[in-house]
Formats: sequence, structure tokens, C-alpha cells
Amino acid sequence: MAGVLETLIIPCASALPSASVRFPQLRGLKMLPTRSSLNLRTTHKFAPPRSRIVCEAQDTAVGVAAVTDPDWQSLVIESDLPVLVEFWAPWCGPCRMIHPVIDKLAKDYAGKLKCFKVNTDDCSSIATQYGIRSIPTVIIFKNGEKKEAVIGAVPESTLTTCIEKYL
Repeated sequence: MAGVLETLIIPCASALPSASVRFPQLRGLKMLPTRSSLNLRTTHKFAPPRSRIVCEAQDTAVGVAAVTDPDWQSLVIESDLPVLVEFWAPWCGPCRMIHPVIDKLAKDYAGKLKCFKVNTDDCSSIATQYGIRSIPTVIIFKNGEKKEAVIGAVPESTLTTCIEKYL
């Protein structure tokens, strides 16, 4: 999954051509002219008038799906494959560090392991049920049972070692 873009500095409008502008170093971002009556200069001081920044690949990014209270039983407990669940929260820095690792593992083990994320702020009952006291926490489930928990932003190799035990 792509990282979060927190800052984007765009050259002044006079330095940009009137056609669409691509940002090769940001892969997939480009600035498009628009005929909208909204003047973005009033809302964002770096954007030229009547333009917008779009991500060409926004619909193609594949990430780890969120699991919530209503679908926990069917997606995790009743899964025919082992399941890796990351317990996280949006405000947690170490959680943001481990997200790309979990995304990579989901791709590497596709068809052998299911991966999900649980936002502990939104699904506190699931977190409480499994004794989550620190995030990020990654739990491996097999046949509906909690098999192993890993706490903290650990290296990919640590998680791979845990996963391999249950495949």
C-alpha cells in the first residue's frame, strides 16, 4: 500500500504549463486543470487557480482490509486459513511504521494467510476480548484460536517466523 503524503510543495502557477503536470518523484500524482468555479488559491496557497491534484492510482492500491465487530466471526474465527490481525489506532506512530510490513506480508502470503487490521478505537470490544493493552499488536489465529501475539513495531523477519509456524 502506498505511504501517506503529508506535504506537497507545488511550484508557483506561472511556472507551470497550462496542460496537466506530472510529479514523477511521487508516482501517480498529477495536476489537472479544471473548469470548476472553485478557485483553489483561496483554499490552498500552493495550488494554481482552477487546478486540482489527483492520484491516478488511487483505486489500484491494495491494502489490508479492516475487520469490525459484525464481521469478526466470519472473517477471522471461521476462516479456513490462518489469519494475521494487526490491532492499531490512527494516532499510533509505531502502528504507521508497521503498516507497510503487514501490507507486504499480505501480498507475500496471499492464498496461504489472510490479513486484517482492527482499529482499536472503533472496535474496543474485540481489543478487550483479546487483552490488547499495547499497540501495535499482531495476533495469529488458526482454526479460530489465538495462537501467538507479537507486540510492537517489529521487523518483518519476526512476523515471518511467527507466520511460518502456522502454515
